[in-house]
Amino acid sequence: MSDEAFMRVALELAKLAQEAGEVPVGAVVVRGGRIIGRGFNQPILSRDPIAHAEIVALRDAAQHLQNYRLNGCELFVTLEPCAMCAGAIMHARLDRVVFGAVDPKTGACGGVVNLFAETKLNHHTQATGGVLAEDAATLLQSFFAARRGAND
Repeated sequence: MSDEAFMRVALELAKLAQEAGEVPVGAVVVRGGRIIGRGFNQPILSRDPIAHAEIVALRDAAQHLQNYRLNGCELFVTLEPCAMCAGAIMHARLDRVVFGAVDPKTGACGGVVNLFAETKLNHHTQATGGVLAEDAATLLQSFFAARRGAND
């Protein structure tokens, strides 16, 4: 499967988050061309402040592999990871993260800061942004527009 195909799966997961009333972000972990972890935002649903899509997908993949190290894996996520998720990605030793929309408020892959480029850190994950960015951004924008409309 291509980067776009994996991102489309992540977008479907983001829609599940939206249906649950969560910010629509989805993520998949891939190893050897196969999805081994899936997640979508669920901090409200799970009452867990760290239940971001990336964290949920990393946990799922770690259970699948029975290992906290995810060497040889890639993460596809619809929104640029925040600093917390970027830290988890590095600690898991992912080879690459591919994201859709840039997050100009909390993005840690270049949107605000770039933790993956920090030479003082001991693991460096490759980051690729902009894959199906318009689709991901549209999903987020419509979610927040609906929330603002509900608050009027």
